[in-house]
Amino acid sequence: MSFVVQSISKQFDQFKAVESLSFSIQPGEIVGFLGPNGAGKSTTLKMIAGFLSPDTGSIQLSGIDLHQNEVAYKKKIGYLPESNPLYPDLYVVEYLNFLASVHAIPSPSKRIQEVIAQTGLQSMQQKKIGFLSKGYKQRVGIAAAILHAPELILLDEPTSGLDPNQLIEIRSLIQSLSSHAMILFSSHILQEVAAITDRVLVLHQGKLVANESINLLTQSSQHHLLVQFQEDMTAHLPIIQLKYKLLEQHDKRALVIKAKDAVELDQARQYLMGLALEKGLHIERLQTQEASLEEIFKLLTH
Repeated sequence: MSFVVQSISKQFDQFKAVESLSFSIQPGEIVGFLGPNGAGKSTTLKMIAGFLSPDTGSIQLSGIDLHQNEVAYKKKIGYLPESNPLYPDLYVVEYLNFLASVHAIPSPSKRIQEVIAQTGLQSMQQKKIGFLSKGYKQRVGIAAAILHAPELILLDEPTSGLDPNQLIEIRSLIQSLSSHAMILFSSHILQEVAAITDRVLVLHQGKLVANESINLLTQSSQHHLLVQFQEDMTAHLPIIQLKYKLLEQHDKRALVIKAKDAVELDQARQYLMGLALEKGLHIERLQTQEASLEEIFKLLTH
């Protein structure tokens, strides 16, 4: 069981929304899908869900090609769109019963109660969807997406608009789902992606610009070197800036410079210590700072 996207592209008139996109997801993985507005995330998810047809390339789930056997492929997909379309006048259990009949699920009552317990909807199952909070509506949307036990779950901004307590609950729910399915999780909340996912895909202008684990992405990103002197460094800044990019200056004694890799980081450290010896300066603090996920995202998408 695996999910493989191979060189898919989608163009609208003269606009290339997605260009030669390839990636794969393995069982048990939660993969984050990142990118600025207009990067092609929603278009990609719609192609994966079968709502749009790619102009080129292929999409396969457990060996089943979307183009060649659309019905069999879609039976293995669970999808929670960003809009989370629900029927507000239906009761939660009534809505899930309707979906169970659409999926022709055997023993629907048993499966519905399993999903209700899994998503924490026990106390809400006899309430109308329209009266639920945003957090519980998201739970209903996830319950609908997993009701037929799909192999791949697509979640488009599932934590959008939730309060901190709801965020924690939905995060825990998503993590629990990975024991039975592969998950592709789209979000604009970078902290959520870092907390939930095993790996991130970063899309920019329709192209894949990163496909790494969070740890590898931060380790391979640009590094920052924080140095603090006892003395006022104003007169020495032009010398430092001739060799390295000054990222910020905390005050007249402390500054942060940017290094593109570990080698340059070590060179910068040696340079600053040599400068201190040459000028009779005293270093109080010298430490490495890895770039934050927000800084990495900005670097990849500009």
